[in-house]
Amino acid sequence: MDNVQIGVIEARFADIIWKNEPVSSTQLVKECEKTLGWKKSTTFTVLKRLCEKGLFINNNGSVSSLVSRDDFYAVQSNRFVEESFSGSLPGFLAAFTANKKLNDEDIEYLKKLIKEHGE
Repeated sequence: MDNVQIGVIEARFADIIWKNEPVSSTQLVKECEKTLGWKKSTTFTVLKRLCEKGLFINNNGSVSSLVSRDDFYAVQSNRFVEESFSGSLPGFLAAFTANKKLNDEDIEYLKKLIKEHGE
């Protein structure tokens, strides 16, 4: 899963599955038609592609995840920090906050995370 990348539209589709799983393929088609404006064939094409990437499984018309949303995005975030900031979380945070002020709630949450995950 470390090398799995998905685009914006695939991410919206994946979110539909994660939100509704396990979801029948019939219900998935209906939800994608309503939310994304897709036809049945498009839904099944994208589903097949994401199943081949190892994110989901379609078992007799019941679609569920092999990887949770949180786990998937944790890996994506780690890869982004590694590739863009040489793995430096402080470097990432400095860039992230360069043009954005953190509110008190964000600051307290970050302090809590540092305390919980520090050595």
